[in-house]
Amino acid sequence: MTAAIYFSPTYTSKKGAEAIAAKMAGDGEILSIDVTKKDVCPEKTEFDSDDLVVFGAPVYGGRLYRGCRERFRRFVGKGTPCVITVTYGNRHYDDALIELFDLVREQGFRPLAAAALVGQHTYGHIQVGRPDETDLAEDRDFALRAAQNLEDGVFLETVPGNRPYVKGDEGGKGGNFRPLTSEACTGCGLCVRECPEGAIGEDCRTIDPEACISCFRCIRICPTGAKNMDVPAYQEFAEEFSRKLSQPRKNEYFL
Repeated sequence: MTAAIYFSPTYTSKKGAEAIAAKMAGDGEILSIDVTKKDVCPEKTEFDSDDLVVFGAPVYGGRLYRGCRERFRRFVGKGTPCVITVTYGNRHYDDALIELFDLVREQGFRPLAAAALVGQHTYGHIQVGRPDETDLAEDRDFALRAAQNLEDGVFLETVPGNRPYVKGDEGGKGGNFRPLTSEACTGCGLCVRECPEGAIGEDCRTIDPEACISCFRCIRICPTGAKNMDVPAYQEFAEEFSRKLSQPRKNEYFL
């Protein structure tokens, strides 16, 4: 069995993980396990040595998001080969890749390949539309090389990053922006159901500032555009951030 397991609030990590898993599966189907929402009960949590798992996670301030770590610990491998991917918004992935490498090995998986993939940043207008078709083609080519590693029994010894992780316990906690809600809100409840941390109240307007991770999933999916960050403080930040990260970075693959 080939599975793609991912935490992907704005769907970028999902795209890369599924593209790689599908290519490695060949003519076989893949099991797609989305653990973005807290209340997900995966249909499969244990994997054998003849299975293959592709993990996908976003980078939050150079680390894995804490909730992502918690969700991935639901899964146990028995010497199960895996591919690990982190998706970042064009700044840098810092210690996120090595953190995921360490995590999956603790859970009984054996990384045979790894990737740091560029995706559209949550904030501002940074690498809009990525991963695009060129990115996904690169992912599929990487998947073929990873499949060769699997056939040859070649596994990774390490990946780029620092131990101990530079940001320590402060890393991976999410941003500080809290989405607003305009009068365009119809109370449909989609944002409530889809929030990764259950941070949005039943009225679709109240947001728990301690639970919100500023992933902007609610902004991305709101059917009326009611969820927003239309305030000068954010707009000024986003404009400057977009300028700083305007130079495109390339995907990095490790085999």
